[in-house]
Amino acid sequence: MLVNPKRAKLLILVMGLLPLMTLSAKHSTSPDLHNQSLSWLENRLADIDHELATLANFSLRSGTGAIGYRSNFYDDEFHSEWVEITLDNEYPLDEVVLVPVIRRDAKHGFQADGFPKHLRLIVGTNHDTNGTIIAEYTDEQDFLPRVAPLSIPCNGITASWIRIETGQLSLRAFDEQYVFQLAEIMAFSGNENVALQKKTRSKSNQFGGRAWAKHFAVDGFIPYLMDAAAGEKSIAFVSGISSNSAPALTIDLGEPQVISRLNLHAVDPSDLLPQAQPSEFGIPRDMRLEAANNADFSDGHTLINLHLESVYNMGPIIKRKFPAATNRYFRLHIDSPPKLLSYTPNTVRFGFAEIELLDKGENRALAKTVTGMALHENLHRPLSLLTDGRNMYGTILPLRAWMRQLSRRHDLEAERPLVEQALNRLYERQKTNLRRLGWLSALLAVGIGFTILIDRLFRMRKIQQIEQRIAADLHDELGANLHTIGLLSDLAESSKDDPEELAVFHQRIRAVTERSGIAVRSCTDMLNSDDLYKGLVADMQRAAQRSLAKLDHALTIEGEEHLGQLNRRTCVDLFLFYKESLVNISRHSGATEFATKLIVRPKELELTISDNGRGFAEAEENEIPKSLKRRAKLLGAKVAVESPPNGGTRILLKLRIRKPGRLK
Repeated sequence: MLVNPKRAKLLILVMGLLPLMTLSAKHSTSPDLHNQSLSWLENRLADIDHELATLANFSLRSGTGAIGYRSNFYDDEFHSEWVEITLDNEYPLDEVVLVPVIRRDAKHGFQADGFPKHLRLIVGTNHDTNGTIIAEYTDEQDFLPRVAPLSIPCNGITASWIRIETGQLSLRAFDEQYVFQLAEIMAFSGNENVALQKKTRSKSNQFGGRAWAKHFAVDGFIPYLMDAAAGEKSIAFVSGISSNSAPALTIDLGEPQVISRLNLHAVDPSDLLPQAQPSEFGIPRDMRLEAANNADFSDGHTLINLHLESVYNMGPIIKRKFPAATNRYFRLHIDSPPKLLSYTPNTVRFGFAEIELLDKGENRALAKTVTGMALHENLHRPLSLLTDGRNMYGTILPLRAWMRQLSRRHDLEAERPLVEQALNRLYERQKTNLRRLGWLSALLAVGIGFTILIDRLFRMRKIQQIEQRIAADLHDELGANLHTIGLLSDLAESSKDDPEELAVFHQRIRAVTERSGIAVRSCTDMLNSDDLYKGLVADMQRAAQRSLAKLDHALTIEGEEHLGQLNRRTCVDLFLFYKESLVNISRHSGATEFATKLIVRPKELELTISDNGRGFAEAEENEIPKSLKRRAKLLGAKVAVESPPNGGTRILLKLRIRKPGRLK
């Protein structure tokens, strides 16, 4: 049966019911691990480990038995092969499961053998011979290597046949030839495998019998042992019978129920390695399942006869399907017991780990009563073990749930190292950041040390500046006051014939003397002394009256409203500069009058002091007194001394106001 690719693609694109699915598409929907946070990755790893603990494990079979389907082999990989299963009816398919043939790899452990690098699943009905492509896998890196089953969702599409095609083969290990192999093909409608023991066709088949016949692709035997993560261990039922007896096991379902499947779980010969008994230990070669609604089986009828010719018809779970029957009692007759044991020549043993009677994937015999006929029952292996729902590993899972868990385990085990790798990358980045943080902390500590050192140097410099300022203030204040006392003494001497005027001069000398004493005691905090600073304009007027009492004086102020921009220290320094200027005038100028002009602008201040004295000698032209230079430096101002054309001396101070309330 050939498929029309154009029609298949048109159905997919137009109907939009079953888009082509690839494992790479699955991976694209997963979060990009490179963009995830550390906490997300840690939580994801914990979730993976938690989920893995709840999933069935990969426990593989050993011994002899059917393996599955194998195509012809080739020298190169690009060959077309297919296998097709014809169902006995039309079913809504939910899922198709492909189980790989598994081999032992000396370097990498168990691996899929001959699983195709490229495959597509096509389904159809009797009226649709071309079929519809359900899924196509084009890059083997997305699903190989694997030992797990490959689960392909079908979304309920109706089908009466399914077909697995490949155009690119892979190597089988033992001779490095290219081949197409599958251990089992399952098609689930609900929980029932509707492909079980159905008719198969294939393009080629290397063997017509033994382990590789094409019908072994649907014989129900898979390379795994059911090893669920849940449930307690249970031993198998084993009974001794006489070689000439006809034993039987009867299960009472309690009420009539529909049954269409029989699953016989083989005895686990031993939990030791190697095993003391062969893998087919206890499996009868001929059996018959009978059903009835009367306890005495007076209305009994046979549902199925089982004839197991060889170990190729046996496996861990022997599955058989038969036409659905509604009955209460089901009896398994042992018509041909197993081989006689050499150490018990007159007794043979048969047994099962579990007997399941199913319909639509549900075991109706679970926990039901079992009775025996012609048996030597072992008290340590009671008949109740046959329906306890457990095997040597724990709980017996429904087939579809088992396949899903194995497929999910494969996905998680493939994802886990990627998450670990992303985590390790972030951990390494954290270590790098911690190292960088350590270096930054060390640099910060060094920076703090330098900052403390620089701050200390600045403080020492500031203390030095304060000491210089105090010395300058003390010098200027005391110098000005002593000069004033000298002038007042001269005036008092000239007024000794006028008692009243003499008393005034004595009083003024007394006041200046007391003020000098206060200046000496308060020189360390004179900038904050309310006794020494009453206000710039008032102090300038008072200084002029005290220092140059006999000289005519004019004080002019422009922009007095901007004086609020000056801080207290600047005002004091400016006042002391002014006082020092007056002292210089009184000592050296011989002037009879002087004038003061203060101009205050938003960004600049100018102070001009002029007198009508004799001015500078030519050799002293523009020579600025050291006391004025010192005061100008403390202010951060520029000072100049000029001799105007009309005579006298002019002192000019310019101060730039950087910010309101602050000066450079």
